[in-house]
Amino acid sequence: MNLEEDINISNQYYIDKDIAVITKRPTPINVVKVDYSRGAKITDAYFEKQSTTDYNGVFRGKYLDFEAKSTKLHTSFPLSNITAHQILHLQRVIKQGGIAFFIIRFEALDETYLLDASFVIEAFSGEKRKSIPYPDVKKNGHLIKKGFIPRLFYLEVVESVYF
Repeated sequence: MNLEEDINISNQYYIDKDIAVITKRPTPINVVKVDYSRGAKITDAYFEKQSTTDYNGVFRGKYLDFEAKSTKLHTSFPLSNITAHQILHLQRVIKQGGIAFFIIRFEALDETYLLDASFVIEAFSGEKRKSIPYPDVKKNGHLIKKGFIPRLFYLEVVESVYF
C-alpha cells in the first residue's frame, strides 16, 4: 500500500472510533470536457489553483494540517518534493495556533516519520539545502508505528509531541 492509502485507512478508523475527524483535502480541478457516453468520464480538466496540503482536521479540539510525502531514497528526503505555497500555508497554520507537520515515508527502509512543520520549514527556507538527510529525519522526527487498523498510529505521535 502507498502512504496516502495507509493514512486514509487510518483516518477512517479514527473517525469510526470517534477519536478524530481528519480528511484528505480534494485537489481543486475545473472540468472542461466530459464523455457522457462512457459513464460521465472526465476527459479534459485542469487544476483550478494550487492545492495547499493533503490533510486537515480536528483532534482533541485542535486543528491539524499536514502533508504526506514519500521517497524511494534511503539516504535523504528531497526538499524538491515540497512546494513554496505548501510551506507558506503551514506557516500560516502555525501562526494561527494549529498543529502542522509532515508525514514522510522512506519506502526503501519501510519507515514512516512525523516531522514537525517548523523543522521542515527551517530546512526549506534556510541554507538552501536540497534535502534533509535521513539521520536528521531520524533525530528530529518521530517514527510512526505500523499496524493493521489503523495502518499508521500517527495520532499517538501527535498526542505525545503536541499535547
